[in-house]
Amino acid sequence: MQYTKLGNSDLTVSRICLGCMGFGDARNGQHSWTLDEEASRAVIRHGLEQGINFFDTAIAYQSGTSEQYLGRALRDFARRDEVVVATKFLPRTPQEIQDGVSGQRHVERMLDTSLRNLGLDYVDLYICHMWDYATPMEDLLAGLDRAVRAGKVRYIGISNCFAYQLAKANALARQAGFPQFVSVQGHYNLIFREEEREMARLCAEDNIAMTPYSPLAGGRLARHPGESSRRLREDSYAKGKYDATARQDSVILDRVAELAARRGVSMAEISLAWLLQKVTAPVVGATKPSHLESAVRAVDLVLSREETAYLEQAYLPHKLVGVMADNTPENSQSSHVWSTGNQAIAEE
Repeated sequence: MQYTKLGNSDLTVSRICLGCMGFGDARNGQHSWTLDEEASRAVIRHGLEQGINFFDTAIAYQSGTSEQYLGRALRDFARRDEVVVATKFLPRTPQEIQDGVSGQRHVERMLDTSLRNLGLDYVDLYICHMWDYATPMEDLLAGLDRAVRAGKVRYIGISNCFAYQLAKANALARQAGFPQFVSVQGHYNLIFREEEREMARLCAEDNIAMTPYSPLAGGRLARHPGESSRRLREDSYAKGKYDATARQDSVILDRVAELAARRGVSMAEISLAWLLQKVTAPVVGATKPSHLESAVRAVDLVLSREETAYLEQAYLPHKLVGVMADNTPENSQSSHVWSTGNQAIAEE
């Protein structure tokens, strides 16, 4: 495993981040294909054995049970000071807005619930899961500043935003003396490269870490045509992101398969090796310990300029999909793509 600094922070992270969206009670959340606690623990433990020290979860994953599974596993298998734990919080709900819950209070409530789920005193990286169009960014930044000052959060990150929003937020933070976002978690892979338009350039200039989700496009960049999995069959959200462009994307998938065969490695290794040239640490989901082995091998796989160009040549621009398409100012008062589910965001 290789390690690097996370942007402008002093956090040392593995080049592979283990994404925990696939962990949690399958009866209690958005996804039907998630792993139970025993299976989740096996993947987490194997990740630690492979040298992974960076773990990403969210309060929205399976009503908080992903956080609970991760927290219990890390307490059993790792020392707290040897792992970097990231979790994410959601925008204010319409009910909170109606009840007059401020952005600062919202951050506090979300964070305290996540810490309770994780069984931790602090998280290393606390991430805005998506842009909150209904709450002033100054209010959220003030809440995050309070969390950092209280020792509950070491650094802050953001996910699912435009480059101009990230630049504006960090400018506001600098002006107010608040912590700035050190990382961004966006949608980025070989068949969805829209982050290269603006975000990648901003991050390179300001040393903001890119930790993209969906690095294998929900498994599509790791499987040959005709191969399937439970997630590919049941993940309706991923189908909504990728099915419409499947025909044009198939050209790139064929090139990944061709290059993998030529190099004697897996498609996942080729896809991740390409992405690792561009970002700090992709957030790689795994539902089997073996999935992590190919991800870890990708860290040491070096693609030539010619191979990289061959993979990139067939790309065509894509429309925004997923959270970036759904979360707009116009529907900010509607139900979010992600929700806290049935867990209580309890008053302290």
